[in-house]
Amino acid sequence: MGVQQHRQSKSRVRKRRATQKLTAPGFISCPQCHEPKLPHRVCPECGYYKDKEVVAAESK
Repeated sequence: MGVQQHRQSKSRVRKRRATQKLTAPGFISCPQCHEPKLPHRVCPECGYYKDKEVVAAESK
């Protein structure tokens, strides 16, 4: 098992950890109802995917 010989500086540790952040998913607008939705998913508002109604829309 490796044993630490020298302490790593804060800047060296933070440079390594800077790439480990989470990114928010990118939303797009639905071409039918213009509500925000995740890409490559059926629109939860209108039920359309690629200009076809795939799921019956939920009535509110």
